[in-house]
Amino acid sequence: MEFSLYFKTLKDYYRKPYTVSTQRQTNPSYEMKVPLSVITLLLSITATAQNFDLGSWNILNIKYTYSEKWSIFAEAQLRSLKFYNDFHYYEYKGGVNYKIEKNIKITLGAGSYQTYKEGGDFVLPKNNNEFRVWPQIVLSQSISKLKIEQRYRAELRFTSSGYRNRFRYRLGVSYPFGKDLDGYKPFQISASNELFFTDNEPYFERNRALVAFNYKPSMTVTLQVGYLHQFDYKINDETGRDFIQIGVFIELYRKATKNSHHDSINEIELKDN
Repeated sequence: MEFSLYFKTLKDYYRKPYTVSTQRQTNPSYEMKVPLSVITLLLSITATAQNFDLGSWNILNIKYTYSEKWSIFAEAQLRSLKFYNDFHYYEYKGGVNYKIEKNIKITLGAGSYQTYKEGGDFVLPKNNNEFRVWPQIVLSQSISKLKIEQRYRAELRFTSSGYRNRFRYRLGVSYPFGKDLDGYKPFQISASNELFFTDNEPYFERNRALVAFNYKPSMTVTLQVGYLHQFDYKINDETGRDFIQIGVFIELYRKATKNSHHDSINEIELKDN
């Protein structure tokens, strides 16, 4: 109900025509409309999440591009089984990216992953205290404005109950749209599905699906809101299977890199989860 009301309101709000220049300076009404529409969407999602008792999945990611090929990143996540209640998980990680070719990128990352018991905020003792190292490769392909991305990740997991291996495959598509702003599209919709496997029976461990909407108010900031569904293959599945995902992604650039690699800066990529 809240989503249908939001889209009706948004349609009426944008009924008046407007134009946008690449300098983003000639139409103040556009600058006001976009933030207001995003705020309206967030309020609508909040009401829906509370009604359906969805969990929250929060991401803060900072990426620094040093050159056309090299970049580093740091990320923190906080998750709850109910909407900003019953917090049971957090992680922080970082890594380095290297772009072999335009459509091939490899990453080496590592981080700490902490899972708590259900029934409250960070209930002890922990279900899992984990340190993880993960190499990955991302292959991307563009078909017109549609981008298809395949991500392969291997995880070396040092958990509370011993060492484990896990393998992940994610297939995703994304589509940017909206008026050009400084050479990039301000909006993007995306969908992805990821499979998790282990080298022990029953081998298949998890499936994770995400549908997301991104708003890019500037070349360095991206805001993401999405719906994430997760299925764990185990007899006693955790309570939280459905989450509202809210992400803030900050992209910083070495000054020379930002000026000389404009195409790389504005490329579309699926955000992590």
